Amino acid sequence: MRPLLLKVGAPLLAVALVAGLWAFEPWRAFTSSEVDEAVPTSEATPAEATDGPTDGPTDGPTEQPTDEPVDATVAESTAPEEPVTPRDSVLATGRFEDAEHATTGRVRVLRLADGRRFVRFEGLDTSDGPDLHVWVTDQPSGGAWGSYDDGRYVRLGELKATGGNQNYLVPDGADLRGMRSVVIWCDRFNVAFGTAPVDL
Repeated sequence: MRPLLLKVGAPLLAVALVAGLWAFEPWRAFTSSEVDEAVPTSEATPAEATDGPTDGPTDGPTEQPTDEPVDATVAESTAPEEPVTPRDSVLATGRFEDAEHATTGRVRVLRLADGRRFVRFEGLDTSDGPDLHVWVTDQPSGGAWGSYDDGRYVRLGELKATGGNQNYLVPDGADLRGMRSVVIWCDRFNVAFGTAPVDL
């Protein structure tokens, strides 16, 4: 009877061990990674790059000086208005709080003059784990670890590293109104590693 149990039990035990290693990836408790990305900035348009006077010759007749007086009122009324130039801005800031794992660092939500939006991590330090992603959610930071997929959320992609400065592009058309937290989310086990409060 015992040899039969060994024949049946040994393969089952091996399968269970492999499945457990795949699911939990325990070696990640001892691994870490880091990236250092610069703060995103707006890209200059061709018009911005070529605006301004040039030192070279110009074609056509040049305006000759005149002694006639100039009506200041007319000059002021015909002068073009200065265009309002969009600027990069910070929509929200927050600091990471522990969830299932200790997590620290600052979060900033940025809107650039060219319309792109980014979630930026600065000084991030969290644990490694399987299937980690970055979300923006409508759930409050510091809540139950598994609550962040209960409501509305926007996926920003896989976590790039467990530490450092990182930028995550918000998809075009994503509605961030009413979002309340940025979350490092483990898709495999449906738990948050760390969360940061934001007010969008």
